[in-house]
Amino acid sequence: MSSESSRFQQQAQKYWLQGDYFGAANLYEKAIEAEPETKSLYWELGLMLLLQGQEAEAQTTWLLAMAEGEEEEVDRATVELLDLLQGEAQRQENLAQYSLAWAIRQHIREINPQDINNILNLIGLSILLKTYTGEELTSLGLLELLQLEAPNDEVNFDLLMEVLNGVLEYAPFQSSSLELVSASVAHISQPSVFLPIIVVASLKISNSSPQIAAELLEIARRLESQFDLSERLTLLHLLASFYQNSRRYDQGIELAKLCLSLSEELIDIVYANYKMLRGLMGAVGYWDEVCSVIELHKSQLQSLIAQYPLSLDQSEIRGLLTTTYFFPYFEDRAQQNRELQNQIAQLCQANIEVYGKTQVERYRQGHLLRQKTATPKTRLKIGYLSHCLGRHSVGWLARWLFHYHDHDRFEINAYFVGYRKKAIEDPLEDWYMQNADKAYKGTFSTWEMADEIYNDEVDLLIDLDSITLDLTPEILALKPAPVQVTWLGLDASGIPAIDYFIADPYVLPESAEDYYSEKIWRLPQTYVAVDGFEVEIPTLRRENLEIPADAIIYLSSQVGYKRHPETTRWQMKILAQVPNSYFLLKGGSGEDSHKNFFIQLAEAEGVNGDRLRFLPQDLTEGIHRANLSIADVVLDTYPYNGATTTLETLWVGIPLVTLVGEQFAARNSYTMMMNVGVTEGIAWSAEEYIEWGVRFGKDEALRKDVAWKLRQSRHTSPLWNGKQFTREMENAYEQMWQKYLNSHS
Repeated sequence: MSSESSRFQQQAQKYWLQGDYFGAANLYEKAIEAEPETKSLYWELGLMLLLQGQEAEAQTTWLLAMAEGEEEEVDRATVELLDLLQGEAQRQENLAQYSLAWAIRQHIREINPQDINNILNLIGLSILLKTYTGEELTSLGLLELLQLEAPNDEVNFDLLMEVLNGVLEYAPFQSSSLELVSASVAHISQPSVFLPIIVVASLKISNSSPQIAAELLEIARRLESQFDLSERLTLLHLLASFYQNSRRYDQGIELAKLCLSLSEELIDIVYANYKMLRGLMGAVGYWDEVCSVIELHKSQLQSLIAQYPLSLDQSEIRGLLTTTYFFPYFEDRAQQNRELQNQIAQLCQANIEVYGKTQVERYRQGHLLRQKTATPKTRLKIGYLSHCLGRHSVGWLARWLFHYHDHDRFEINAYFVGYRKKAIEDPLEDWYMQNADKAYKGTFSTWEMADEIYNDEVDLLIDLDSITLDLTPEILALKPAPVQVTWLGLDASGIPAIDYFIADPYVLPESAEDYYSEKIWRLPQTYVAVDGFEVEIPTLRRENLEIPADAIIYLSSQVGYKRHPETTRWQMKILAQVPNSYFLLKGGSGEDSHKNFFIQLAEAEGVNGDRLRFLPQDLTEGIHRANLSIADVVLDTYPYNGATTTLETLWVGIPLVTLVGEQFAARNSYTMMMNVGVTEGIAWSAEEYIEWGVRFGKDEALRKDVAWKLRQSRHTSPLWNGKQFTREMENAYEQMWQKYLNSHS
């Protein structure tokens, strides 16, 4: 190359790097005039034109240079051009100039449509540009190339994993995303890198689409033989859960049994038994097996407590945190259940304080420093921690507290645990986002979640989930806030780092103080209140269900976990004593085991199975509430009552029969009925439960009287006064904070 041409080229490259593509193009043209035989000058001139958006001119420039020369020379020149374009595309990506990078890579694809790594980069760029639709996987030929390409040959594994992660994050519900995962399996050289990507993606969509989450894991299962035992158990446990969540209980139970057969350590055996219980109780109809498994499960938990291992890792502790979940569904033994729950929670916290020692100590020192330097606060900072702030029972009930909070006295933060992707929009979740001073879309990392809360200097952290999600109690065990409280979502978790459990005068007996590790904070009237519920247009009609107009309709709408056979027998005894009565059952799995469970119990009490109606879930919560009005009487479950379902029943004015027990789960309906001023239907024994059910079925005047009381209660009951309830909760928060300050003064 002549000195003049070289000088023009060097100056052009300076302009190029400065982003002056027009100036660079002019200099390349001068360099070409000085030395028209140098192909590289045409490549660089064409690139400068492309960077200015002159695509046709760029292509003409390159074609002009390729028009002359032997085939071998043209091939060599093409390689040089591709190298230049690849380098510039990467440079533009590093500069975050994604549109330019995308344009360059499109030209690379035109020259070499078989470059699979370039296509992967194009997919990644379309995600960054938010133009990705899913069709690109086919239109750019990626799926076809992945299926044709020899494994581990041309495909850049790290790039493939990056794109796979991006696609699953951006469009997890599209069928093409599953096709990409499936086509990628042959190219997985490092299964331990691939599995976490699939696991996290499946978790993010599992709430709204457990079936798609299961399909993702089934694809990953093709590599099962290459996973170590821990990875394999993680995969199978999650898959069992997703099948159970999508009401494919038989598959979920089968996988839980496989986990049990593979488990070697006691901690793994405990968790596998829990998963089996989850499937058996959800399916309904396996009660004999439930009884044997739950007794074995208790024995194993007690053995683990006796060993008190302090070397459990995070995955083992997360599995253990939820393993006592089903005891309140099985039997109403408040003290025994609580003591076992507390011991497991203590063991979990002790281990969390070992593997999370640095974080625990940092938080403790930070709280002490804040306390010593505290000045009078005009606003307390309240953090609500939950994975249910949306279309979920917790979301429907907690919204009135958010709505009525006094923002002059309180700053409200919402921490969404393990924020998940939604198959459809969730307006209630959006509402929570808008009504919090700060809304944090949390990850599945305990450390990140806890750090966010701690760095925000939250004063009181309110746990809405208890042990319904393993991530939540682990976060709380780190103690990221100086005062921590459990409310609403479930019974107390027993985690020692939690200071208070919110209750009221009815939902826990006075003796509960003896066996709760948390201090019970009783609100003056009710532990929950709402202003009401949205009710839509009913879709159920008697004639469609083949039920006569003069028949008595009983209804029970609960998940399978709550279907205790003893309570179901009482319900069938009621039907047997009330002629021309029918029983509507909603909330079950829909599998044969579920239907057979009810029919067998009915026929054992002399009730023909054709008096039972099994209803599918309604499309929306509003339709569900509207359809409640078809019932004359609602029959509650025991030992685990309804909660949100009870509130909805009382709101629409339907008489309810409930049995009061000892444990929190067996007293939800009791406190709600006491707070609306209705004692008719409250039973203290199985005999009374049956008597109330029969009386309501036979006594129309009694039903009308209770319905009238329920309608009147809307104007007077603390249960329907969200504003008053919010003031009571706020007063409790301020008193808790003052007690904390006084205890450290």
